[in-house]
Amino acid sequence: MSIGNSPEDDRPSFPEDEDRPSIGRALQLARIDARLTVDEVSAATRVRVPIVHAIEQDDFSRCGGDVYARGHIRTIAHAVGIDPAPLLAQFTEERGGRPTPTPAAPLFEAERIRPEPRRPNWTAAMVAAIVAVIGFVGFTMFSDSDKGTKNPVAEGSATPTTSKPADKPAPTKPADPKPDPADSAIAGAPKDKVTVLISAEEGKSWISVKGHDGATMFDGLVADGQTKTFTDDERIDLVLGNAGAIKLFVNGKEVKDDFQEGQVERLSYTKDDKGPDPEVG
Repeated sequence: MSIGNSPEDDRPSFPEDEDRPSIGRALQLARIDARLTVDEVSAATRVRVPIVHAIEQDDFSRCGGDVYARGHIRTIAHAVGIDPAPLLAQFTEERGGRPTPTPAAPLFEAERIRPEPRRPNWTAAMVAAIVAVIGFVGFTMFSDSDKGTKNPVAEGSATPTTSKPADKPAPTKPADPKPDPADSAIAGAPKDKVTVLISAEEGKSWISVKGHDGATMFDGLVADGQTKTFTDDERIDLVLGNAGAIKLFVNGKEVKDDFQEGQVERLSYTKDDKGPDPEVG
C-alpha cells in the first residue's frame, strides 16, 4: 500500500463483463433452451412457481435469505441442465462474499411445493360397485328360488287343508285426541290472578310480556305451534310483533280479535278482563 492511497483502493475489484448475463437471465435462457416451462421447473425442483419467476427476474427477496437463494439457484440450474458453480460464484461476488449459514431449514422447507393431494381411485370404486351389484343380484335370485321350493303343491291337487285361516284383523281403536295445551291452561287458570295464554297457531311471532310492576316476564320469539302461559297478581302488559299469528286466552276465555298478519298490538289485561283493553302507552 503506497502512501496517500485510500483504504478503498486496496479492496479487490472484479472486472465487469458486459457480455455475462445476470443469474436470473442465465437460468431463464437455459430453461428456454431445455424447452421447459416454469411450471415444469417448479414441479421438478419443488420450488414454488412465484419464486422461480422472481429468481429469473433477479429478485431473490422471496427466497428467505442468501442461504436459501443459493439452494434455489443450485436446484434450478441442475433442472435446466447447466453447471450451478459459475452462477453461485457470481451470486457470492455480487453479494460481497459467502454468507454465514443459518439454521433456518424450516423456512427453506416452507418454500417447497406441498405434494398434490391424492386423487380418488375411480377404478377401485367401479370394481367395488360392480361386485356389490353382482352380490345383490345373486342374493335376489337365491331368495326367489328358496321361496319357490317351500310348500310345493302338485298340479291339479287341492290346496292343503292344514293351513290355518288367516285371523281377522282386530278393529283398531281410534287414538284419543291429544289435549289442546290451551284447554289445560284455561282449566287451571286461578280465579284471583290474571292469566294470559299465548298460542302461535298461524306462524311465529315476537312478543314482550311484563307484569304490573314493570318487570319483564318474557321477551323473545314464540315459534309456530308453541304455547306460553303467564300469570300475575294484578295486570299483564303485552306487545305482539305479529298479532295475526297469535291466539289469546285471557282468564280462561278466548279473545276474539281481527288482528292481521304483521300487525303490532299493545294490550293490557287484569284479572277481571275477558277481552282486550285499550292500548298501553
